[in-house]
Amino acid sequence: KSKVIILLTDGRNNRGQIDPITAARMAKAMGIRVYTIGTGTRGTAMYPVDDPIWGRRYVPMRVDIDEDLLKQVASITGGKYFRATDTEKLRQIYKEIGEMEKTKIEVKEYTRYEEFFVYFLSFGVLLLVIELVLGNTYFKTIP
Repeated sequence: KSKVIILLTDGRNNRGQIDPITAARMAKAMGIRVYTIGTGTRGTAMYPVDDPIWGRRYVPMRVDIDEDLLKQVASITGGKYFRATDTEKLRQIYKEIGEMEKTKIEVKEYTRYEEFFVYFLSFGVLLLVIELVLGNTYFKTIP
């Protein structure tokens, strides 16, 4: 079974205390392959901000995609870097990753047999009993 992480990000390290390269080395040591998918537009994009006075509003923010870092993380772990520009491209990327990560699974098949001879045997014994009873009573012939 393969261990895989699919990292969907813009590549910027703005959370956590472990830098991405160290995390990639840790993943490699644990046998985990990381597939990185760079998302987002180049330039600016609308970003939701919760304002206590005006409520939620969207402000333009600069988007920086760190493709070099994402390629490096994928390379360290034996994964691959992808760039998703829209939802259709993202769908294709997931399909490609799914095809690369096929795992062979052993399947054991058990067959449960049901014996039917008991029904036929019971019917045959019943016929023999009827023959014995009728042969000694109703169909009895006197010599």
